[in-house]
Amino acid sequence: MSTVTTPNPSTQSSANRINSIEINAIKLLDEAQAKTNLLGMTPTQLADYFKSIGEKPFRATQVIKWIYQQGVTDFEKMTNLSKSLRDKLSIHACVTPPKVIHRQYSDDGTRKWVFEVTGGSLVETVLIPAEDGKVNGRKTLCISSQVGCALDCSFCSTGKQGFERDLTAAEILGQLWVANASYMTDAQDSLEYVDHSLWENNVTNVVMMGMGEPLLNYRPVVSSMELMLSDHAYGLSKRRVTLSTSGVVPKMYELAQELDVALAISLHAPNDELRNELVPINKKYPLEQLMAAARNYVFEVNPRHKKHVTIEYVMLDGVNDSDVHAEQLVALLGDLPSKINLIPFNPFPHANYDKSSNNRIHAFSNILSQAGFVCTIRQTRGDDIDAACGQLVGQVADRTRRSAAWQQSIKDRENT
Repeated sequence: MSTVTTPNPSTQSSANRINSIEINAIKLLDEAQAKTNLLGMTPTQLADYFKSIGEKPFRATQVIKWIYQQGVTDFEKMTNLSKSLRDKLSIHACVTPPKVIHRQYSDDGTRKWVFEVTGGSLVETVLIPAEDGKVNGRKTLCISSQVGCALDCSFCSTGKQGFERDLTAAEILGQLWVANASYMTDAQDSLEYVDHSLWENNVTNVVMMGMGEPLLNYRPVVSSMELMLSDHAYGLSKRRVTLSTSGVVPKMYELAQELDVALAISLHAPNDELRNELVPINKKYPLEQLMAAARNYVFEVNPRHKKHVTIEYVMLDGVNDSDVHAEQLVALLGDLPSKINLIPFNPFPHANYDKSSNNRIHAFSNILSQAGFVCTIRQTRGDDIDAACGQLVGQVADRTRRSAAWQQSIKDRENT
């Protein structure tokens, strides 16, 4: 004969309370995750959002000004919105930049942030002030566009970690929002204590040169740059917003039709054979196609009088730094208005390359200058906090499995 156990009412009541608490916690979490993040929405996107919730589209401009011109993320502080709208936004929307989990400030004024994005992966962002150290001087922010990078350029530590996913517009533009907020926050970078009365947009220049290939995350990157240029948001000059690409040729043509920003090309080699080794995307879009797309960007679509393309060229000892390479570069660029930025290689653990000597870099530069090109040698900044060019490394769930292959290659070399 089976025995039927009658539940203890007090125990059952306690269990029900616990289940109720858990259910409410899950519900609150789901509600938070269901909120629409307004950060990174373009004016058009935000106007459409307001129409979708039964509000007038002009509210978009008001909210954009609060977020980007005054640094306000709390809807209750947006005083020119009605109380009913503020309440509605508090329930259904948010303005949330990516979470800062670490920051470092270099002795030379460079700042680096490590952000945790959805999924737990890490991305890095670097702010580089002008060398003159003036309070109101140039401050250039190097923004990441992807978690990791899919291109695997052989001299870049970011590429060795592999690739996980594209960043959202909120995660991209949030890097700029945090960089500005860092000048108005407490010592721990808490975004909860921004003094909005002191808010001003301290970042003067933005370069899409951080982790990832911007043109492989096209729409979120373009949406973010639209806000950087908008007079209602950051109001940056189109010459102070630069997109750097390794050569995604079809998207270069698309960008030329859609947005006028400064263009930089991660070139690093003056011939196809060498570039195939250093920048593998060259196998898909070789130099002839890349140079044609660059000329189209400058000359064909809304001609940019007296404008130029910045050519980025990392200097690798004995690899791409000979006089012959310099002469090949002169011939390759031809009549393309170019400013050439020579970048001393920044070593990372187990890299297969060394930095060119200063004498070799200057000799290379002299050949370019004598051919009539503006040529600069980038001064290494932030290397004491691993914030120099090619050194940005996050923590990603590598969908390419490249990180594992890289680690295995290191073990193989150590065992030989």
